[in-house]
Order: sequence, then C-alpha cells, then structure tokens
Amino acid sequence: MIIYGKQVCLYALEQHPEIITTVYVAKKGILPQKLFHEHHDKIKFLEEKWAQSMSKGGNHQGILLEVSDFEQSSLSSIKKDNFIVLLDGLTDVGNIGAIVRSAYALGADAVIASGVKQLNFSAVTRTSSGALLDMPFLVAHNILDVFNELQQVGFSFYGAAMEGEAVQEMFFMHKRVLVLGSEDKGLSKKARSKIDHKVSIEMKHAFDSLNVSAAAAILIHRMGYAVK
Repeated sequence: MIIYGKQVCLYALEQHPEIITTVYVAKKGILPQKLFHEHHDKIKFLEEKWAQSMSKGGNHQGILLEVSDFEQSSLSSIKKDNFIVLLDGLTDVGNIGAIVRSAYALGADAVIASGVKQLNFSAVTRTSSGALLDMPFLVAHNILDVFNELQQVGFSFYGAAMEGEAVQEMFFMHKRVLVLGSEDKGLSKKARSKIDHKVSIEMKHAFDSLNVSAAAAILIHRMGYAVK
C-alpha cells in the first residue's frame, strides 16, 4: 500500500524499515541524511505531478512510501490482552486514526473496528501518524460476535454515552473494553444490549458532546489508570 506525508513516512522509515519497498521522493532535502543513507537503495525520485497522482491529490509533503499491506491481528490474540477499544460503526478514517494514535500512546492493548466491512488502512496509517503500524487492530463486521467472544474470557464492557456515570468517579475491571459509538448515531442498539456500564465525560460548560476521537483520548487515559 502507499502512505504519504512527512510525519508518518519518517516514522515508518525509522521504526519499520522492514515493511518498506520503495521510497518516493518529490522534494529535495525531505529526508534526513541518516535515513537517506540507510534507505538509498530503495529511493526513487519523481516529479510533483506523479507524486500528486500517487497520493490522489493528498498532501504528500514531498515523500511517499510503498509498504507491505497492513496485516490485521486475530481476535484470538487480542482476547489475551487486558484493555481493548471497540469501535461501534465508526467510518471516518480521520477519527479512527486519531483514536488509534491515542490508544497506542495512552496504553490500550488493541483496537477493534466493528460494523464496517473494510477500511482504508493506508488512510488510517496516515491519520494515526503511523501508530497503526504498532497497534494490534482488527476489522470485525459483527459486533455481537466480538462481544460474545470477549465476554467468554471475562471482559467487562464500558460504553461511552452522555447519560453515563462520570468517568472520574469510576474504577474499571482489569479486563475491560471501551465501546465508542459512531460519529452521528452513538452506540448502536446491539452494543447497548451488551454493555455492563455507561461512562461519560463531565462537561464544565453546557455543550452537546466532544468529537469521538477527543472523547476517546480522555476515556482511554482514565481507564488506563483507574483499574480495580
């Protein structure tokens, strides 16, 4: 797959050189000297028009990488973890990438995207600033199957909802799942039927809600530390 943009490409070059097939450079000096020497045999220079074509008009910032296709984790391996973020029908790759970035930075063990058939992993890699390359991640179409599998190994489920208990007043089970609803509809009926506890973020000023990725960061941070 093709990823582009300075931050995500430099991250991949530094942290995951083994997945990189070709380094496409369209801007002089974009690569630090060290990385230029380390990957010189993979570098190809190309004109701006071809870089624009490869990035499909996106902001490539002068560098693109051809990398191995993203390999999803299995549910059987994720079940061995302790803290999972479960996305319930989220489709916006910007939000998904931001959640993956927060989940990786703040100590969640894995992310599962349910209610979608497929995702653009190139876009999620880019919007996560490369965190997807290090985060166990799975697309699972049927959310009830995910609930049942995780329930069998002792997970408790916490759903983000406006009417939930304030997160700062809660403590969480060791094996826990944070369930985040879609950008427009919130938690689905299927998810609500399986959730053990609803959790919310107390607002200091009257406002409807936070963006799902901003809310995710706050909840993941609290759930990472307030464990029974």
